[in-house]
Amino acid sequence: MIKLKLNGEERTLDVDPETPLLWVIRDDIGLTGTKFGCGVAQCGACTVHLDGAAIRSCQTPIGDVADSQILTIEHVVGASGPREGKAVQAAWRELDVVQCGYCQSGQMMSATALLTQNKTPSDADIDAAMSGNVCRCAAYQRIRAAIHDAAKRLEA
Repeated sequence: MIKLKLNGEERTLDVDPETPLLWVIRDDIGLTGTKFGCGVAQCGACTVHLDGAAIRSCQTPIGDVADSQILTIEHVVGASGPREGKAVQAAWRELDVVQCGYCQSGQMMSATALLTQNKTPSDADIDAAMSGNVCRCAAYQRIRAAIHDAAKRLEA
């Protein structure tokens, strides 16, 4: 049995400790906002927050995160999510960032983690924080602009 806190709720799961966190979130818990992209932690589609840090859930065994606080996109942009997540979501909508949308939950999770740590990131800060997130539609300029917009929203 593995205990964790997912989106503020205590969970006890009877799963193999080597099962990737991504599959526990999607298949066992039923939250499908976190996406499978590459399976080797290179694309960022599976990004979640582990104790506040952005991590790749496709290569993180559930046994390694027992007793940790895990947040998914459902929480970050949900009613009880952090201010940073709401600012990112509003900026994404306002600037029409999404094209196909597949990578966007991971992009938004990385952006939220960045803004939680750095309220006024430079382009270099954004590029560094987002470097592990791949967008096949190449919306990188809009993503960067949206992160700057979200930072401005947080100042207000």
